Formats: sequence, structure tokens, C-alpha cells
Amino acid sequence: MNPMHLAVAFDGAGWHPAAWRATGARPGELVTAAYWADLVLEAERGLLDFVTFEDALGLQSAAFHRPDDRTDQVRGSLDAVILAASLAPLTTRIGLVPTTNVTHTEPFPLATAIATLDYASKGRAGWRPQISTRASDANHFGRRTTPQLTDEDLRDSELIARRLRPLFAEAADVVEVARRLWDSWDEDAEIRDVATGRFIDADKVRHIDFVGPHFSVKGPSITPRPPQGQPVVTSLAHASTPYEFAARGSDVVYITPHDRSGVSAILAQVDDAVARVGRDGPLRKFADLVVFLDDEPGFAGQRKAQLDSLAGKELTSDAEIFVGTPGALADLLLDWLAAGLDGFRLRPGVLPHDLMAITRSLVPELQRRGAFRTSYDAVTLRGHLRLPLSGRCRLN
Repeated sequence: MNPMHLAVAFDGAGWHPAAWRATGARPGELVTAAYWADLVLEAERGLLDFVTFEDALGLQSAAFHRPDDRTDQVRGSLDAVILAASLAPLTTRIGLVPTTNVTHTEPFPLATAIATLDYASKGRAGWRPQISTRASDANHFGRRTTPQLTDEDLRDSELIARRLRPLFAEAADVVEVARRLWDSWDEDAEIRDVATGRFIDADKVRHIDFVGPHFSVKGPSITPRPPQGQPVVTSLAHASTPYEFAARGSDVVYITPHDRSGVSAILAQVDDAVARVGRDGPLRKFADLVVFLDDEPGFAGQRKAQLDSLAGKELTSDAEIFVGTPGALADLLLDWLAAGLDGFRLRPGVLPHDLMAITRSLVPELQRRGAFRTSYDAVTLRGHLRLPLSGRCRLN
């Protein structure tokens, strides 16, 4: 069995809506650089492949599809790309993967922002393009409308995917444009020859001339070819349409099974999507889990129960919620890994508590079992994930 890949997803004070009220939480620091620096440096000390940063066009909401007026949960956040770029010089190995909206944001500035992050991090940038599913987000821009999902829609993930299919098609074009822009400069396009006065070789900087139903982009990029060639593209998928989106343009897909049989079933659907689009190239598959971890049996359950009480309801999630010891989580991860996964993206229920349980208890347990690295052996995110350094997936 190959050693597993392991990432952590950061979101505010943690993935439980009452996490900001937990002992040890730092709610007064959520919009400070120091808070995020501490989290990312802890993740790097744990030798994780990468961390992801959530982002959105509207305030956080307890509802997936619409805003709410709650005042008892965290509201407000920092721009994910700018945050990742500010943290890049503080780190040396860990990958930095911000989320960006691609429904209301033009592809050219997105591509240059991620390319810039790749330079700031010296080849450790990733990207999670995300569609905007809330009709209210369109009101920030006034140029278009998006479908208003209902509570009934949320009961059927395939129905949601079908209704949002046009947005996924547009998002696929955004990713394609970004990839072409990253490729619009050859690696040796910059000459910087003082004697001859030639800074670039014009023949090695190309227009991309992309024309599609949603936008046209001439190019080239204003940013030279990123250090990785192609920064790592990731996406979260719950149904057939987003599986196809991932198969077309992502390097990593996050899936949300709830047991081992679910792992196998979802991986089969992802493989079907890969076959449909004619993908030629690796697609790393990560399973997402929300985690509450304590070394002492029973403590994690007590913490979660207290948070549920503060929130007024039991936590629910699109991903499986694990509550227990690091050893028990290691058992689960290794069992699921054997079903065909490449790795996991863990969502800490409370920060920094559950992050430190991952880095200081779970990681050593996996290392003792020979299932996780004991040191970094690559300097780029593509290197961590065993992806070709300057390659991109090809569609037949």
C-alpha cells in the first residue's frame, strides 16, 4: 500500500458552527494574520501535503443555498488567495490551496492570482474553483442571475447537480482558460540579457485566443509560467456533474463517502466520469471527513455534545463526522485507503484543538504504522502529490 496523502481544510474557528465558543478557540483573532500563520505552521510541522482555505461571495450561512440572519455563529472572513499569499513566505514545504468563486469572477485575474501565489510559495500553490450556488451572490454584481435552490432541492444531490450543470460548464471553461494562460509563457521565455537588451523572447509568449459561450480571453498571461508549470487544481464533488467537472480539469477531487462501501461506490462513479470525458492523466481522490479527536476515549464525544448543545442542534455535514481517538481514526483511514483512495482532507471540528490532535497524535500513529511520511521529500505541491511537475491532464 502506498503511503497516504493527508490535507486539512481550514474554515474560521473550525467546522462546528459553535467552535468559536469552545475552550481554546481564538474568536477574537479570526481576521488576523497571526491566527492563520499559527495554523498553517502547525500543519507544516505535521508534514501534511496541503491546507485549504474556504471562501465565498457572501457571509457564511447555516443554509447551503441562501443567507441567514443568525448572530450566534462566525460571520466574516478574509480573502482566501490573499491570505494564502501572505502565509507563503512563512512556510517552506506545505501546499496552500485557496478557494475562489468562478461564477462571478473573470478567469484572467483568477489565473494570474494563482500563478502569483505559486511564485510567492515557490511552487506550492493549489486552487479550488467553486461555483456560486446562491442567487443572492449575484446581487453583488448586478450582471446576471443564478438559480434559486429550494429546501426541497437539497434533498437530492443529483437534482441539484442537474440544475447547476450550466454553472459547472462555465466553471470548466474558467479552469481551461486558467490552464491555457499558465501555459502561455514557455519556461525559458524570460531572457534578461542586459548586453543585448532582450528581456523576453517574444516567440515564447503566446496569445491563447479562447472563445467560448461565456467569455473570450485573448491572453497571454501577465505572469510568467508558474514554478510548477500548472498549479494544482482541486474540486469538491458530490454527484455526477461535479464528478465530471473534476475529471475534466482537476488534479485532486474531494469526495464525501460515509462508509467503506460508499468509498467504493463513489470511486466507481468518478472512474465513469473519467472515462466519459476521455481523461489521460492522474486524478488524485481524497475523502473528506469532519473530525473531533482526543487521546482519551470519550472526551471527543463530550466536546462535540457540548458544542451541539450550544448550537441548539446536532451537527450535520455533507462529509462523514468522526468522533473518537486518533488511533481509531487511523484504523478508519487505512480501511478506506485500501478501497482505492489516495488520501484524505480532514476538516477539524474545532481549531486549533483538532488540528493539533491531527498533527501531534494522528500523524505519529500513522507513521508508526508505516502509512505516512516521516519527512518531506519534495519541495512543490505537485511533488508531494506525485504529479508531473509541469504537466497537465490531456483530454483525448
